[in-house]
Amino acid sequence: MPQSKFLDIIGDVHGCYPELLALLAKLGYEVQHPHGNTPEITHPEDRKLAFVGDFVDRGPDSPGVLKLVMHSVGQHKAFAVIGNHDDKLMRKLMGRNVQINHGLDTTLAQLEHEPPQFSIRVRRFLEMLPHLLWFDDNKLLIAHAGLPEKFHDPNSKRAREMALFGPTTGKLDEYGLPQRLNWAKDYAGKPFIVFGHTPVREPLLVNNTMNIDTGCVFGGKLTALRYPEMETVGVKPEKLYAEPRRPF
Repeated sequence: MPQSKFLDIIGDVHGCYPELLALLAKLGYEVQHPHGNTPEITHPEDRKLAFVGDFVDRGPDSPGVLKLVMHSVGQHKAFAVIGNHDDKLMRKLMGRNVQINHGLDTTLAQLEHEPPQFSIRVRRFLEMLPHLLWFDDNKLLIAHAGLPEKFHDPNSKRAREMALFGPTTGKLDEYGLPQRLNWAKDYAGKPFIVFGHTPVREPLLVNNTMNIDTGCVFGGKLTALRYPEMETVGVKPEKLYAEPRRPF
């Protein structure tokens, strides 16, 4: 179990690197680039970051986000779980046949400007990311799409699928997207669950869960939850990077 007393949990970034830098500054982090374009983060109170996944797609600089996340995790200054967009990029980089949609085309075009070995590093990093993380003596659980209590067994293949995509009806809505089930409204578990995946206008506290995906790439904002203080901090995007297919 990762150990850190003070966390800043960051919602879905989706390639919004300028906004991520602005949010880190607002949270009190200093970001330096001592080794070329490798970002080095520090915090005067030794706080650590935790990302809920979906680092890539749609936004202006997915490689920049990946460099910061990868280096920070490697330096033990951050934790991260994998999101469904990250998982799809990983499968593409492994040579799997995936549909190039929902912003993946933007990420692949941006990766073309990086050295070939960078994509190899990205694939290896995403391959090792967990689908859930426990903190604070199992009082806090982070998973990209959240996780109903019956799936809290970390070794379950079904739990990984649920953590990445969340429960659905198996049908499509009027926007051609999977109909999602609101698992949080029935959640009665003890761990406090922080997640993203489904964009909401403001951080949404339901039962013992909080959704912090506030749709930065869609013109909302990029949000962090300071834990254990339970304070949210957000920054507005520089511009609208993508039109949402479904209102949020």
